[in-house]
Amino acid sequence: MEVAELPVPQQKPNEALVKVAAAGVNFIDVYNREGRYKAPLPFVVGQEGAGTVTAVGSEVKTFKVGDRVAWTSVLGSYAEYAAVPADKLVPIPAGVTGRDAAAVMLQGMTAHYLTHDTHPLKRGETALIHAAAGGVGMLVVQMAHNIGARVIGTVSTDEKARLARDAGADEIILYSKSDFEAETKRLTANKGVDVVYDSVGRTTFDKSLNVLRPRGMMVLFGGSSGAVPPFDPIVLTQKGSLFLTRPSLNNYIATREELLARSGAVFGMIAAEKLKLRIEHTYSLAEAERAHRDLEARKTTGKLLLIP
Repeated sequence: MEVAELPVPQQKPNEALVKVAAAGVNFIDVYNREGRYKAPLPFVVGQEGAGTVTAVGSEVKTFKVGDRVAWTSVLGSYAEYAAVPADKLVPIPAGVTGRDAAAVMLQGMTAHYLTHDTHPLKRGETALIHAAAGGVGMLVVQMAHNIGARVIGTVSTDEKARLARDAGADEIILYSKSDFEAETKRLTANKGVDVVYDSVGRTTFDKSLNVLRPRGMMVLFGGSSGAVPPFDPIVLTQKGSLFLTRPSLNNYIATREELLARSGAVFGMIAAEKLKLRIEHTYSLAEAERAHRDLEARKTTGKLLLIP
């Protein structure tokens, strides 16, 4: 990954040209860079951003020059300008800044589908949330807390423990000091949790299955520690007829209507101050490599943004 000078992209008939105000930095960008998620080379990294429309293609009727917009799941946001299909853009409402919009399009909508659709949390249920002070983790904690679920969060440091607790976690496990499997079983009186939200993957997967109640749900939505090795599905039977899913945001914003509804719900939470964002650090485009290194080293909490 390197900084390069490219011409301003020319929008296609179905696209809008956006002057980027901020681009989100996410693990999917790392996966694209590594080749774990394939993309034709060369490509501009980044799948999340927000900015102002500066031109529209001949087929675009829903947006005009000057509109504030945000998007995700479209490559090319690590740039000063991005050409984005109009059907992938959402309007940024009053009460939400461009930086906030860039910070939640991927992570905020991910937290929303995880807690509202993949396993629709109910008041009184118990959720184990790994990386509870991370970008998605803190948003999942807040949404779960607002629903009325009991939240057990795992973190690596005392500082991250404080952040997760401030976000609404009821119990904190420092996995660097305690075995999260043993602690979760203790905290649930060996009954297990209703759902595990796991973005870590390889190092947490097996023990996460062990802390689920019978017919509990394992939601594996990332792999910051590496990919989970293949395993025999009979394990799910042996551990209590468990459910396992590996969801992706794209399948939860598959239609224009769902994209608008989900982004609108998240923006509404921000405007109503029911969702507090922690933008941990901002980097220039030239510092994109450093942003990736910081993210991969798990040095960060909250959200990372690139500012052109």
